[in-house]
Amino acid sequence: MTDAGLERWRLVLGAPAEGRIGGLAGGAAERDRMLDWLYGRDSELGERGVRRGGARPETREGGDGPSQITTVDWLDAVHRLFPKETIERLERDAVERYEIHEVVTDPDVLARIEPDRTLLRAVLRTKHLMSPDVLALARRIVEQVVRELMERLATEVRQAFHGTRSRRPSRRRNSRDFDFRGTIRANLGHYRPDERRLYIEEPRFLSRTRRHVEQWQLILLVDQSGSMAGSVIHSAVTAACLWGLPGLRTHLVAFDTSVVDLTSDVTDTVELLMKVQLGGGTDIAGAVGYGAGLVEDPRRAIVALITDFYEGGDEHRLVREVRSLVEQGTQVLGLAALDEDANPDYDRKTARRLADAGAHVGAMTPGRLAEFVAERISR
Repeated sequence: MTDAGLERWRLVLGAPAEGRIGGLAGGAAERDRMLDWLYGRDSELGERGVRRGGARPETREGGDGPSQITTVDWLDAVHRLFPKETIERLERDAVERYEIHEVVTDPDVLARIEPDRTLLRAVLRTKHLMSPDVLALARRIVEQVVRELMERLATEVRQAFHGTRSRRPSRRRNSRDFDFRGTIRANLGHYRPDERRLYIEEPRFLSRTRRHVEQWQLILLVDQSGSMAGSVIHSAVTAACLWGLPGLRTHLVAFDTSVVDLTSDVTDTVELLMKVQLGGGTDIAGAVGYGAGLVEDPRRAIVALITDFYEGGDEHRLVREVRSLVEQGTQVLGLAALDEDANPDYDRKTARRLADAGAHVGAMTPGRLAEFVAERISR
């Protein structure tokens, strides 16, 4: 039997099989912990020597069990660690078989839990399981976390765009706009060698505005598969922060096997996130093709593809679409993550092919994306 086959049996049987099959490490060990958190509470499995002595659930304040995993942590982890079909089974077993209702049905628990980004991701992933009353309460979590993110990211965006200046001289004398190099060049005739001093008689300043603001497009294509939840959240908030900036028109498009243009909802980030359907397959090529159709002036367009690059569609078509955009002069970003950590898990082979086709591939924080856009617009 292959190592992968042994690992699957070890995950099925749990700790009782460790003596014969061996232990687990890395991601497999984390998957085993998540399975044990759920199925370790099953007395029938324990009697059969499967998943015996599993961890008990605890509240965020802690507990007396062997594990510190909370329900929210568990929901977040299974979406990172398992494929879609397994996630659906685990969520269904948690809610229906083991009646773990803290997040999806119990408003008292939702009201007690302090909203944070982990909980926001869990809400977005499980909102399809919530009753209308609980969904209304969960919306409070979305609103609070989004508001906090907006306040912080809006500052980063303003800082990125603040000070982007044209090279046109200005008559307004403001210390922030002082043109050091231009001033030196304009006053070289006033240099006194005997004193080794340059006397400034004609200071120069730069303009921070353009007489004609040239329109740019930023097209955000966001993969809404389960592993991209953090990037979906930050993409929505970043799009809202960029919305309405002079010289920039922002589009936000979410995709799995289909494409949903969410641009009309960008100004209501909470409503936008409540519409996102995390999970499902991925057709990246189809999304890039849709984004290409939105481009008006290729040389004044940035297409930011935010995905883990695990293509479920036609990979050859994906490469062709990216190459076509690059050849027409469009800036293409392939971002494996758009969040604070910028520490992604992605298909490196596909990402490398897109880089070879001319895309800038990597991971960014929202602030760095804003800086990238600001640099292009100010040229």
